[in-house]
Amino acid sequence: MKVYLILMAISALLAYVATPAMRRLAFRSGAVTAVRARDVHTSPTPRLGGVAIFVGIASGIVFASAVPFLDPVFTANRTAWAVLAGAALVCALGIADDIWDLDWMAKLAGQVLAALVMAWGGVQLVTVPIAGVTIGSSYVSLIVTVVVVVIAINAVNFVDGLDGLAAGMVAIGGLAFFTYTYVLARSASPGDYSSLATLIIAVLVGACIGFLPHNVHPARIFMGDSGSMVLGLTIAAAAIIVTGQIDPGVVSERERIPAFIPIVLPLMVVAIPLIDMMLAVIRRTLRGQSPFAPDAHHLHHVLLRRGHTHRWAVGVMYLWTFVLSFGTVSIVFLPGWAAALLIALGIAAACLVTFSGGTRRALTAVWGRIMTMVRRAAGSPTVKETT
Repeated sequence: MKVYLILMAISALLAYVATPAMRRLAFRSGAVTAVRARDVHTSPTPRLGGVAIFVGIASGIVFASAVPFLDPVFTANRTAWAVLAGAALVCALGIADDIWDLDWMAKLAGQVLAALVMAWGGVQLVTVPIAGVTIGSSYVSLIVTVVVVVIAINAVNFVDGLDGLAAGMVAIGGLAFFTYTYVLARSASPGDYSSLATLIIAVLVGACIGFLPHNVHPARIFMGDSGSMVLGLTIAAAAIIVTGQIDPGVVSERERIPAFIPIVLPLMVVAIPLIDMMLAVIRRTLRGQSPFAPDAHHLHHVLLRRGHTHRWAVGVMYLWTFVLSFGTVSIVFLPGWAAALLIALGIAAACLVTFSGGTRRALTAVWGRIMTMVRRAAGSPTVKETT
């Protein structure tokens, strides 16, 4: 655990340090988000924050390759480098989009290419951990892998609409996923806790944490597509590695991890982005629009229209991600009835916070103070927000 936490801290530090440089580069290159009708920011804001996130992830993986404890992860195959190559491709694609605004077909083609690079490097869904189902055809395996990766990329991209939202949600869900993969690695290989999935999630969470102080409301920089696509691809890679390449049957009987957890947990990590993406696709298709056509009807827009402040809307989305992801991982540690009770209580609390104006007013002040402290730690000016 100590090694993974150190790598997480390294990724956070590198992402944190690299972000101001990306902000200056964004202004010089013209990668600036103007104020549009569907946007919630009130002044032009630079993009390219995703490059700093990629720097954090890449740095963590490079440092990990020199750690003896993680030798098995890098000597057994080249999968770690395939993930890094795929992340580099979508980051470059995102940079081009942040500067020149690529059309959706070009972005989709680039996403498919990045997914193929990862699949050829070994990140491929070959089994489904329910009754030991195996995908018999290599072509079907390749297609399923590409579809999963592209869906995850666009799910995170769709939800990236408020300051700090995407990075915070991935960090929270990633911490739950990190906990699960670490426990699974300990159970699967007593005495050798090295795990590629745990490593990937650790550096991903670290990069998100390092970027967040610059991105909380009012954001000084956006991650842009260069960030949202990297987050989606990286978390999809970790999910495929766990779901397709680790047999949950090896977990000890004492822990009683159900066979469906490796599928359910990755879905819970990106549940809110997936729901948002599906609703957007249905909504736009019914209107005769392209599924990729932007609009102002995402879940975060709905929360804002219900009277939530910017910070509070982000906090609500954070809470739901926490409840769904950590509620699912609680099944690893608790008896079934206790985990079900905990999840039910978490959902009830999330509903209360989401729909109760009194609760919102009582907690907004606390949330505002927390965000102010985060921004001060990043050396950013604060903006007073009324509720």
